[in-house]
Amino acid sequence: MNTPIYNFIKKYDKDNILRCHMPGHKGRCNVREAEMFCRFDITEISGADSLFEAEGIIAESEKNMASLYNTAATIYSAGGSTLCIQGMLGAMRDYGRRIIAVRNVHRAFLNSAALLGLKVEWVLPNYKNGILSGEIPLEIIEKKLKRGRKACVYVTSPDYTGRMADIASLSEICHKYGALLIVDNAHGAHLHFLPKSLHPIALGADMCCDSAHKMLPALTGAAMLHMADRRFADSLRRNMSLFGSTSPSYLIMLSLDLCLDYLDKEIRRDIAENLRNAEDFCRQFENRLEFIDGDPFHITINAAESGFNGNELANMLREKGVECEYSDDGTIILLMSPMNRAGDYSRLAAALEFAVSRASRREREPQAVLKNIPRKAMDIREAVFSPCEEIAVELAEGRICAAVKVPCPPAVPIAVSGEIIDGDCIEIFKSYGIKTVLVCK
Repeated sequence: MNTPIYNFIKKYDKDNILRCHMPGHKGRCNVREAEMFCRFDITEISGADSLFEAEGIIAESEKNMASLYNTAATIYSAGGSTLCIQGMLGAMRDYGRRIIAVRNVHRAFLNSAALLGLKVEWVLPNYKNGILSGEIPLEIIEKKLKRGRKACVYVTSPDYTGRMADIASLSEICHKYGALLIVDNAHGAHLHFLPKSLHPIALGADMCCDSAHKMLPALTGAAMLHMADRRFADSLRRNMSLFGSTSPSYLIMLSLDLCLDYLDKEIRRDIAENLRNAEDFCRQFENRLEFIDGDPFHITINAAESGFNGNELANMLREKGVECEYSDDGTIILLMSPMNRAGDYSRLAAALEFAVSRASRREREPQAVLKNIPRKAMDIREAVFSPCEEIAVELAEGRICAAVKVPCPPAVPIAVSGEIIDGDCIEIFKSYGIKTVLVCK
């Protein structure tokens, strides 16, 4: 597969051009190991194209990526899936669409809603093991779509634990009512290359974001915005340019470009190998640990159901040189990718065996979840930009949530900006170790 961005930058470096332009490092670095980064780090010079007005090598690379994913068009992001989410929601504002969102969104969604002044109609998932994950109630989605003007439905799949939504059924329901389906597929850039594609666009979604850096060999911040219809392209790119840096990283775009060749030639082989390794790994612990079904590269252990504390297991893994993606009292997420090798699974198995054999057993304690959507007192934007103060969680009941203060990861909101914090919210804050919240004065 042709890699036009890489080819251009490699030739530019080889030609030893005198760099009378940004960046200020001039292709040099005082640390030898990092010199290659500086040599390949350029800006929008002649022939290098421009991300948000792409007509040259960036446009060619994006077109190549779209052909691999079988999308109508794909736009690159050097600002992660956050920038893609801002672009998608901005486009929905342009098209006058209502926003219906399943509650376990990333806080990037809330920040975008605040910046764009969007109102959101929430749908509570049927939670599974805390607020990070759950099944989407299709009947409630359909009930909301029957009301009023045209809408879009926004879902996160795979969610942070790897659980996957029924995108095919959701898209069918959405299109029945003239709605658009938008998917935060940040954790699913690899899904198109499984033996059967489970990528949202292949299953009927209208647009989605993929964080390439989460699951593919790309630099942090590399992401893609895919669409099933080119008519959205101008609005999406225009909205991304409103929020994106005017100096997007060429190193990040180059890493996306280099992904092209890997996706074209190697990823399916690597996925097949890793699927076997992941299956063998889980089989070793199937009688002692409960795993959450979903994307096979998210090895998510339901520690609470297995009789363990997730944080305790994670700390024991660290003793053996293994760092997990995420843990809390009830869950531990071991995030793998097509780039892992058989030896990684052997090493992980030995570390987990050590942890399971030494961790203390405990009674299962159900994780707190939202039973109802808290009462709304303000719009998201009004609350986020209101004067606020930080107070102890124990003092927050009855106060209006201001900017959402949740750690990333997992960055899933508990009370949303503008909602009145209630007892259920406080219980959940405490269960995730959150000690203070921001409330409107």
